[in-house]
Amino acid sequence: MENQEFAFSGRTLNGIWMLVFNLLMYAVGIALIVLACVSFDGGAAAAAGTVGGVLVFANFFVSGGFMLIEPGEARVMMFFGKYRGTFTRAGYHWVNPFLSAKKLSLRARNLDAEPIKVNDKTGNPVMIGMVLVWKLKDTYKAMFDIDAQTMAESKAASDAAAAGAKTANIMNAFEKFVRIQSEAALRQVAGQYAYDDGELEGEELTLRGGSDEINKELEAKIDERLTMAGIEVVEARINYLAYAPEIAAVMLRRQQATAIISAREKIVEGAVSMVKMALDKLSAEAVVELDEDKKAAMVSNLLVVLCGDDTAQPVVNTGTLNH
Repeated sequence: MENQEFAFSGRTLNGIWMLVFNLLMYAVGIALIVLACVSFDGGAAAAAGTVGGVLVFANFFVSGGFMLIEPGEARVMMFFGKYRGTFTRAGYHWVNPFLSAKKLSLRARNLDAEPIKVNDKTGNPVMIGMVLVWKLKDTYKAMFDIDAQTMAESKAASDAAAAGAKTANIMNAFEKFVRIQSEAALRQVAGQYAYDDGELEGEELTLRGGSDEINKELEAKIDERLTMAGIEVVEARINYLAYAPEIAAVMLRRQQATAIISAREKIVEGAVSMVKMALDKLSAEAVVELDEDKKAAMVSNLLVVLCGDDTAQPVVNTGTLNH
């Protein structure tokens, strides 16, 4: 897409010097008007008054050209509805008063989105939230490709206290646009993956286990949606992930059961290896000769001792191995 933003190339003057000149011209104009009223008579008074009035009126008009730009701010310059460029040079400047300057902030902003309910790949409802860092990159698209100005004016019209904060209203309109589009991207990404691998076969990416890859995909999806508004995504990251309340208790029991099964598998695997080691050691060192029935009994007893939840209670056999 063609970049339609360009730097403002119109004539600008130092704002401090123009302010001093403006004040001097005010003083001269007021002095002429006073002299016309007090000291001069006839034609001289009329001429002095006229010149003084013209100077005051002209300086009042010139005063509309002063503009203060801080670092991280920009002015979209308009001349009777035509885009004349974006001015970003920090400082105090004076420009043609017929130019209108729409103030925008280029600083980074945070968006801490509230968790929303979405269905994951397996259909389970989950609550997922994210934090997003964004900033304006293309002021032309931001001002003219989305209707932020109308939304800002509607906000100002409905809130009398906010009528003087037009810039804040425009930035809030951008934030609302970012919030809606980022939530849509979050729903799209979350629906492509399962919460965890409990119901999946093989090693697939999950919301809980593939954080880095999913964050990168989420950032790409949001950036794709916000490009039309001239907004750049600095970082997007999932910061909240949980099952929805209606299934949280059931899923917790499932996770507990999965953990117990996994732990049992490890215990049985270790117990079998220990029993095998014991039989091999007894046989290799000729400690005792065991037939198959005695080996089976020994294996059974060792597995009970090693796999049981409770501590084994020994029974002392005072007879022979057969009794």
